[in-house]
This record gives sequence, structure tokens and C-alpha cells, in this order.
Amino acid sequence: MYKRILLKLSGEQLQGKFDGGFDAERAAWIADEIKKIQSGTEIIIMIGGGNYARGAQLVGGGIGRVTADNIGMMATMMNAVALADVFNSVGVESRALTNIKADQVADQFTHRRALSHLQKGRIVIVAGGIGRPFLTTDTAAVNLALELECDAVLKATKVDGVYDSDPAINPDAKKFTTLTLQEAVEHPEVRIMDKAAMALAEDHKQSLIIFELLQEGNIAKAVAGEPIGSTISS
Repeated sequence: MYKRILLKLSGEQLQGKFDGGFDAERAAWIADEIKKIQSGTEIIIMIGGGNYARGAQLVGGGIGRVTADNIGMMATMMNAVALADVFNSVGVESRALTNIKADQVADQFTHRRALSHLQKGRIVIVAGGIGRPFLTTDTAAVNLALELECDAVLKATKVDGVYDSDPAINPDAKKFTTLTLQEAVEHPEVRIMDKAAMALAEDHKQSLIIFELLQEGNIAKAVAGEPIGSTISS
């Protein structure tokens, strides 16, 4: 079993049954899944913001890329504070930290503060990506996992692993149960994470596990090291 993991959640997953925004029932379901591993594993969550705003989609019509990415980072903050509230309400003690300055909303992320919360048995939910434009929350997730010395990055998605093409379009798409970090970076059709994130993982030999979120017990299986989804490693 991994002792410390980073769980990457997309904003899209948090919209649940809605077309956008935040679904508290979905968040409570995720909390129940995390309860299954909380006693033996320290957990950091990097949260996306696509259920509210995606920076790359906002560019144009007078909105510059830096502004658009800043809006996307603020969207992740809305998710983080909401998710922390839901987790705390069902007995999963959590704290939201942010990499962009917003003291009235959430505490600023620092290395020491994150470690302190982990040592007290709390889930650390991180918003704001890496705090800078032009970098996705995937890249921020790998960066944060390296900073906090996580055993693995678990990316929970809507598909059950990594394929050589989009399985929603190509019924003959081949699933990889394992592949190397170098193969993931070099394969043009492996797009489950952006190439910058995978290249950073390759540089530092950071293992990535890609699996389907909405299967009961999947997070626990991934943390236990059971074969699930796709594992990308050195």
C-alpha cells in the first residue's frame, strides 16, 4: 500500500449529474471512497476547474491567455473550498490550500503547512494549479507530488486507463495496462495527461496510475497497488 499519494481530480467529475457547477452528492461519494484508504495513506488532492471555467477555452474576444488561465485557477479554488466543506461534513477532515493568493477564501499553500496537515491526518486539497499561467493542473499535480514526495500520482478519469486512440471514437482502441514514462511521452496518441506533465514525471521517475473514478473501490485498489487501469512508470 502506498503511504502518500496525490489524487488528481478534474472539475468535470465534480459537476456530477449537472451540466456544470458543483455536485455535493458526487463530492460526498468521493469522500466515502477516500474513507476506505484514509487510515493508512496520506492524501493530497489536486483539483481542476473545468466545471466552472477552462482557461484555454476563454481565450479570445479580448481575453488574453494570462487572464484566461487566471480565471481557470480561480475556478479550481471554488472547487477546493466546496470539496473541503463536503469532506469535513461527512467526517473526512480536510483543508483547502491555494497556490494563488486569496487569504479570505483559503490558506496559502506552503510546503510546511501541507506537511503539517498531513501529519495531523488531514486531506490536503490544493487549488490554483501551479500558480502560474500556461501550465495545466496535470503538470501542477506531478510537480506537487514531487514536492511532497508522493509514492504515486493517481489520476481518476472517466475512462478505465490509457489507450492508443480514443476508445469513444475507435472501438478497436488498444488499452495499455502498463507502459513506460518514455513511451507515454513519445506516443502521439497518449493524451490522458498533457505531455509537459508526463515529461516532468519521466524526468523524475514519478509513477502515474490512470483509472476510472466512478467504480466503487477503485481508489482503494489503486492505493493498494492492485492491477487497475494503466500504470505508467520507469
